[in-house]
Amino acid sequence: MSNDDEIRSELYGMRRQYAETGLEEETLPNSPFNLFKDWFQEAANNKFVVEPNAMILSTLNFDGPIARTVLLKEFSNRGFTFFTNYQSRKGQAIAKEHRVSLLFPWYAMERQVIIQGRATKLAASESDLYFDLRPYGSQIAAWASLQSEEIASRKELVERYNHFKLKFPEGKPVPRPEYWGGYLVIPRTIEFWQGRNSRLHDRVLYSLNLEGTESNSESEWNKVRLNP
Repeated sequence: MSNDDEIRSELYGMRRQYAETGLEEETLPNSPFNLFKDWFQEAANNKFVVEPNAMILSTLNFDGPIARTVLLKEFSNRGFTFFTNYQSRKGQAIAKEHRVSLLFPWYAMERQVIIQGRATKLAASESDLYFDLRPYGSQIAAWASLQSEEIASRKELVERYNHFKLKFPEGKPVPRPEYWGGYLVIPRTIEFWQGRNSRLHDRVLYSLNLEGTESNSESEWNKVRLNP
């Protein structure tokens, strides 16, 4: 057996049995935000879940889709918020195509949540509020990093960082760069996936039932079960 065959055989055999705890229609809330809140709290309380607010953001670039991990910083009935450099690759992609997806991969809990929606910039005042709460080092890093642009060496990045430390001394307010701020992802669909035994997993999809409407009224969400 070749090395490639051995690796393939190992991958084919990788599987685990999932829990019997699942999603039952009669106990599910009408609003997906209520279910997400419960699941997120459980993930936050689970010591085996590393960074429960880590989510995979997928965008569509000119040469195809691309995914990366960002951190959820707020969620409410409005949607899901994260912050980044507007001039980064993800920022440029969102400027051209607002439709994005988010994935929360809570493997330790045998769960995942997939969100599809539109990303819109937060008001400057909201971005200012969060930026002021960031640690000093993170504020300086926002100025130092020309995110996604090619750089000659790490030395260059450190030099830029030190330059802005001198420009904005610690202990004094650091202004938010105009090119840095937040996005709100307004969901159109939210899918909850719960692992079950024998691969008979639970998948429940919430979707807005009013075409062209981005509303958070509980009555405007459809709820259906999908085949695993």
